[in-house]
Amino acid sequence: MSDTEKLSSTDADALEFHRASPPGKVAMIPTKPMATQRDLALAYSPGVAAPVRAIAENPDAIYDYTSKGNTVAVVSNGTAILGLGNLGAAASKPVMEGKAVLFKRFADIDGFDLEINYTDPDKFVDCVAGFGDSFGGINLEDIKSPECFEIEARLREKLDIPVFHDDQHGTAIIAAAGLINACHLTNRKFEDIKLVLCGAGAAGLSVLELVKSLGVQHDNVTVVDVNGVVHTGRNDLHERLAQHARDTDLRTLKEAMVDADVFLGLSAGGIVSQDMVKSMAADPILFAMANPTPEIMPDEVRAARSDAIVATGRSDFPNQVNNVLGFPYIFRGALDVRARTINEEMKLAAARALADLARQDVPDEVSTANKSDSGLRFGRDYIIPSPFDPRLISFVPPYVARAAIETGVARIPIEDEEKYRQSLARRLDPTAALQQRVTQAISGSDKRIVFAEGEEPSVIRAAFAFQSQGLGKAVLVAREEIARANMRELGLPDDVLEIQNARLSDRNADYADWLYKRLQRQGYLRRDVQRLVNNDRNVFSACMLKFGDADGMVTGVTRHFTNTMSDIRLVLDPAPGGRVIGLTVALARGKMLVIADTNVTEFPDSDGLAEIAVGAAHAARRLGLDPRVAFMSYSTFGNPPGERTTKVQSAVSKLDKLDLDFEYEGEMAVDIALDPNHRDRYPFSRLSDAANVLVMPAVHSASIAARLLKSAGGATVIEGLLIGLEQSVQVARVGSNVSDIVNLAGLAAYDLNHTPSQKAT
Repeated sequence: MSDTEKLSSTDADALEFHRASPPGKVAMIPTKPMATQRDLALAYSPGVAAPVRAIAENPDAIYDYTSKGNTVAVVSNGTAILGLGNLGAAASKPVMEGKAVLFKRFADIDGFDLEINYTDPDKFVDCVAGFGDSFGGINLEDIKSPECFEIEARLREKLDIPVFHDDQHGTAIIAAAGLINACHLTNRKFEDIKLVLCGAGAAGLSVLELVKSLGVQHDNVTVVDVNGVVHTGRNDLHERLAQHARDTDLRTLKEAMVDADVFLGLSAGGIVSQDMVKSMAADPILFAMANPTPEIMPDEVRAARSDAIVATGRSDFPNQVNNVLGFPYIFRGALDVRARTINEEMKLAAARALADLARQDVPDEVSTANKSDSGLRFGRDYIIPSPFDPRLISFVPPYVARAAIETGVARIPIEDEEKYRQSLARRLDPTAALQQRVTQAISGSDKRIVFAEGEEPSVIRAAFAFQSQGLGKAVLVAREEIARANMRELGLPDDVLEIQNARLSDRNADYADWLYKRLQRQGYLRRDVQRLVNNDRNVFSACMLKFGDADGMVTGVTRHFTNTMSDIRLVLDPAPGGRVIGLTVALARGKMLVIADTNVTEFPDSDGLAEIAVGAAHAARRLGLDPRVAFMSYSTFGNPPGERTTKVQSAVSKLDKLDLDFEYEGEMAVDIALDPNHRDRYPFSRLSDAANVLVMPAVHSASIAARLLKSAGGATVIEGLLIGLEQSVQVARVGSNVSDIVNLAGLAAYDLNHTPSQKAT
């Protein structure tokens, strides 16, 4: 059997993820309109001749007329791919595409992966130097040591743009940030600390050199590699490593650890013992960064020394040293000032920025993303910011840009740093951020989510993915023999998901008794109710929620929304004081819009519009927005007048009587509402920026708007979100794919159905 036939479920999912059309993870889209003959004439011939001549006359004009200033080439020869070794340039492409995606996701930088089939440093350097100036920067990746040192140094000499080997410097910057804060907490000065580095590869030596720049003294450092302590008597050291050798009688890691203040590990798992930790100085600092298994596990350190500060490279422990905290924001700052290089001062600036950010008050959403019930705060278990801190994009790049300017490597200045910070905060695409917010909030929560249509293959796959990703406990409502047979047909284990057969459930009688009492005066006979509980999976699933046997529910794959809601409303009521509202979230061009009500109330009156506005604003805040609500209309502030305009005006008046914590305005035409500069024309508007919550006058206009955004506008649209029910239910569209169902299940666990405290009267 071949290796590809021995795939785990995760491997198979990863292959399917990458193979789905279009294959890979990146694509190119034009940034200018290409709809008319004039557009094409300006974009190519003859219009393109003008910027060509301008750049020929002034080479720096390339930043003004091309995308160079926001591009990074992600370059590898595949000689050190992750932890897999030298597998060749072609095999490195999925990793390099992934790195390009991270550049876009975290810093809105366009990364282009280039895999070069040269292992000879001379040929590699000549190749990259030949195309390098087409890009704003070069990110070198997965190149083996010691060649990586030579390659980076030579390319920095040849190219007038930033060249950055992330395997070296990324880890160094994040580790330095953590060490700054660890020393702060333990009242240490860099020049006094006794430090042991275990692992003398590219990352290890770069970490050491950066912390030496912070003040760590050469004579206080002991480097240990696979052959023992690096000392001046050894003759097997390459030039870069020899610089860190010192005259010492120490020969082993165990000897070096005695009375050490700091251990930096970038070596192999399990090589540090508890006895070594016990031999360290008071308040020891251990950065055990080997992946996936640290040099020593944090719980082993805690058992040996309760006074220790521990960091690892893993996301399931506090203080993760994660490169994604570094390279996107370093390049963002460097590109924004058109830097000629990334120098030591810029790297130190990034480290200090990250250290400063960790000391700031941590937003609630960061605590939620990190599954902290008590809230995160600066201390021994929080010395490095979370990768999901939304402030990173606006906090770190200004430090880097300022260092580039002050050291003379920037081509342009930052005229107004506050405006620069604001522009950075608006750059990120919220699509991934939204899903990440939900995923991180619910991971490990063990919420029970009912998948009502549990015999459907897509629903089974979604339930399996939901549970295997650690997002919660999936419960299928299905006939057991059919569900298990479908699992086997799909190649999934048939014994890991809970299955509830409505007809055979030991809760059947309780559900039927309660539902009969609820419906007996609405024309339902006892046998009618029993039939509903036995046969209608939406009814049975909703009863599970009502009785506290589950925390959320996802349905709708096989039945239209109206029919699905009718079933659910037989069991569930609106939350006290609330209103059931359908929402659509549209994400496009770096913006998120919440549209309401898209599928519940056909023609809401003024009271209904006001209640929809309050509920939608509440949900928008749960989704990460600072809500700015606009009531949509064919008119703007009474022009032209009409009966429907009066209804919207009345809704606004009702909101004026409430103590609300969000901006709202209306009635407004959609183009006015979405114009961030609309106050130039309407200075009395109460919206400080473009609206991000649109309250539609009727369900048909809401649905049309959402589908237009998706079909013609290219937006990513999340449909069928519900708020206002007494329990958390999400309804998929008919025929939804596995990813859609998983996302909605996540939202059911996240629970958007909070009832706002304000109610229109």
